[in-house]
Amino acid sequence: MRANQVVSVVAGCAVILCMCVVMFADFLPTYGGAYADQRFLLVGLAGFLSCAATIWFLFKGLPSAKLSQHLLPAIAFILGFSVLSLGFIEKNYAFVEAGLYSFYFAAIVFSGLVLAMQGLVHRYLEIFVSVAAGSCFLYGAMSVNVYLFALADGQSELSDLIPWGFVNIRYWSHVATWLLPILPLAALIGPLRDYRLWRSLVAIGAGLWWWIILLSASRGTMVGVASGVLFVTLCFGRHSWPWLRQFTIYLLAGIVIWLVLSVFVPSVLFGESELGSVSATSSGRLPLFIEAWHMSLQHFPFGMGPQSWLTHDILTEEYSASRKFGHPHNMYLMWAAEYGWLLVFLLAIFAVQCTFLFWKRRSTLLLEGKTKDINVLCGVVASVIGALVHAGVSAVFIAPGSMLVGVLVLAGFWALIVPCGLFEVRGAQTNPKSYGRLVVTVFLAPLIVLLWLLWLGQVHAYYVDMRTDEIYYKEELRQPTMPRFWFHGNFPRTDSP
Repeated sequence: MRANQVVSVVAGCAVILCMCVVMFADFLPTYGGAYADQRFLLVGLAGFLSCAATIWFLFKGLPSAKLSQHLLPAIAFILGFSVLSLGFIEKNYAFVEAGLYSFYFAAIVFSGLVLAMQGLVHRYLEIFVSVAAGSCFLYGAMSVNVYLFALADGQSELSDLIPWGFVNIRYWSHVATWLLPILPLAALIGPLRDYRLWRSLVAIGAGLWWWIILLSASRGTMVGVASGVLFVTLCFGRHSWPWLRQFTIYLLAGIVIWLVLSVFVPSVLFGESELGSVSATSSGRLPLFIEAWHMSLQHFPFGMGPQSWLTHDILTEEYSASRKFGHPHNMYLMWAAEYGWLLVFLLAIFAVQCTFLFWKRRSTLLLEGKTKDINVLCGVVASVIGALVHAGVSAVFIAPGSMLVGVLVLAGFWALIVPCGLFEVRGAQTNPKSYGRLVVTVFLAPLIVLLWLLWLGQVHAYYVDMRTDEIYYKEELRQPTMPRFWFHGNFPRTDSP
């Protein structure tokens, strides 16, 4: 019971802290700006969760052979970032971003396992969904406040002001892709689901987020969320109806709010409406994709090295003539370009395993007829699919706000699909005084913490050097900001002093 309480408190604090820093960074004291603060929180949280969860496993007992076999694809993918960066060890900051991805996905896998082993996954998701729904309502209400002040100032181009608190609409839309499929669960699970006021607040908050999506014509979110909803509907059929019904209600609420706030009111006050059109072009992404593709083939199946997108000699005329970004707006091509297709292959193996485990979990729930559990799986899976699709056209796994929300969703997803039968500990491993377990624990626990601390030192050194370069970049080069690891993300680069 005591262990469950500790895990619940840690999970609850992580959820509240992440949502506050992501949603309301403008109202919080800052160290290096909202973007850098979110990155530092992500670095600390990913490292802490991965280290704490791993050490917890070691002290609880070595995992069974069956569990170890199931973890092999995940561990191979996690280690792939750092191992494939060893060939570029002479480069500055070679392990900063590679370490981030290794610790990030380790935090997802091992914290998800802890939730599953302790039987706390549904309690955790209730906390996460409730905090997310409340945060979305507050953010949406404040957005209406921004809208009213904009109208009072005579501004009709409201899409330039909303969303607020993020670098740009893309970074907000990443968070929206994670959360919009999750919000219907706030009316289906948790202690507040039976209160009409709570259900109304959730509907208003979700509707306001859909209003911002429609106002800004966020194509990545629209396509991603639609893909997630379609996938869930095909997999669960009529069993997805309770979740799908709430999702549809919130979407319709968003359309109504959009018609009122972005069509009717501006038409009355200004004689024009905020009819955002959805562009059918690639928004300059195609040259980025082509460049990343050519990079990925230079040392096939290996990549050109971490952050080589910033430092490599341009390979294609298309990218040479196009606008420059800190990343190619496609996570999979970026990983292939920098770490190699070998890493993408490891990701594909892990994805196939997750698909198999999800299907097995789905079949079990449909056979048992557990409506509540089916609803939870529908919402979480739709969120994950939406984010993975969105990552094909945007920086879902680069933006720190998106990654903070993503670690909360993905940990819950992994905890939902991992089979509980894998947690059996047999033979000598059940002995708390097992000599073998003691030796492994004494060796690995300090090593994991040491690696985390060394990586933290590299991240801080990278931050200090970046801030020094930022002055030169803005005052001497006068180049536009290109967010990546930091808000000033175009560092290091070929002309760095």
